[in-house]
Amino acid sequence: MPRERVQVIGHASAEPAAVWAVAGDFLGRWHPAIERIEAEPGPHETRRFTVKGEDTVYRERLIYRSDSDHVLSYTALSGIEGADRYVARLSVAPVEGGGSSILWTADITARADRLAAICAGTEAVFRAGLDVLAALHGQAKAPQAPPAAPPAPINDLVLDGTPRLALSVAGEGPLVLFLHGIGGGRVNWHRQLSALAPHARAVALDLRGYGGSSLGFGPSTIDGYIEDILRVADHFGAQRFVLAGLSYGAWIATSFAMRHSDRLAGLVISGGCTGMSEAGPEEREAFRLSREVPLNAGQRPADFAPAVVNVLAGPDASPEIRAELLESMAAIPAETYRDALRCFTNPLEKFDFSNITCPVLAMTGEFDRLAPPAEIRTVAGRILDSAPAPDVRFEVIPRAGHLCNIENPGTYDRHLIAFVRRVTA
Repeated sequence: MPRERVQVIGHASAEPAAVWAVAGDFLGRWHPAIERIEAEPGPHETRRFTVKGEDTVYRERLIYRSDSDHVLSYTALSGIEGADRYVARLSVAPVEGGGSSILWTADITARADRLAAICAGTEAVFRAGLDVLAALHGQAKAPQAPPAAPPAPINDLVLDGTPRLALSVAGEGPLVLFLHGIGGGRVNWHRQLSALAPHARAVALDLRGYGGSSLGFGPSTIDGYIEDILRVADHFGAQRFVLAGLSYGAWIATSFAMRHSDRLAGLVISGGCTGMSEAGPEEREAFRLSREVPLNAGQRPADFAPAVVNVLAGPDASPEIRAELLESMAAIPAETYRDALRCFTNPLEKFDFSNITCPVLAMTGEFDRLAPPAEIRTVAGRILDSAPAPDVRFEVIPRAGHLCNIENPGTYDRHLIAFVRRVTA
């Protein structure tokens, strides 16, 4: 079928946040053509609407959203006669000197006898919407965090066996399982456990050899970590669950999604994703050797923790946050750190994001040196392009470094809770 692109550019005197407060409302009635609009039930954000003067019911699904970037993309599911594929993208960007630039595009594949009419109708719809946005003034209110609930009790749980698995557990409901980074432990997720407890059963796992968990019979492998994840899920009777990881944990979580995406209601990746899976053999070996140098000299993670924290922490990290990161790093046995390094630098595969069939939330810190926003934004875009039915969110956590869930838990938790509530509804 033939394909065309419709592109319309508009301008507003209002700042991008104020424009986005309106344009980013996927279920809002702000467009002048909308007669009725409602959300369809389900884990994906799908809207059903009618337009003035027509009886046709249109259905569109949000496939990408970034509030920090002021971008959304959606696809038409039904209502446009003759269209085989219809994907639109709306973005709002600042203009030098003030105001906003608004770009609205649609890539349309349709029958030859309908393509011109669909394109003309799309351009008219876009221009009418941009006229509304161009008339906006003022500034948007900053997003408000939900009222803080009383701290939920966090309980410890140990699953005996080989390896022994230590867990922290809070709340009841659908399972959300958290995996920490190579220099951390399950305690790094306690803020998220408390925040999620009113909405889900939040569980943080000590990976093999960390905290209260033991190493296995042999070196840790991705397959071994996946067995541990399935063991925890089965313990809680969770046929489907949300899996969240940070850095090393995000790489493990994504590896799980490559094999068992059908078990996931959602995937949350923070501060990384691909790990060493896209690095060449020489780069992987250089990474491992450089980090084993202090271990080979007889040092423990506690000895080089200050240097590591200087890389992980953002410029706004408080002394208390830095002390917390030092403590979790210093608690890691040298044997465990070496074991994790060798697993990390021996990936089994380069990720094929077409295997991901669940919704994805990707987040990273504004000042993350290891997984900077540009890198994770690209990963989110690759998932959008590759997943069979994409449902991707990407957010930059302001004023945060690599451990964005610790340095800015308010913003991190707001995105996390909204995602978990949607995909487990």
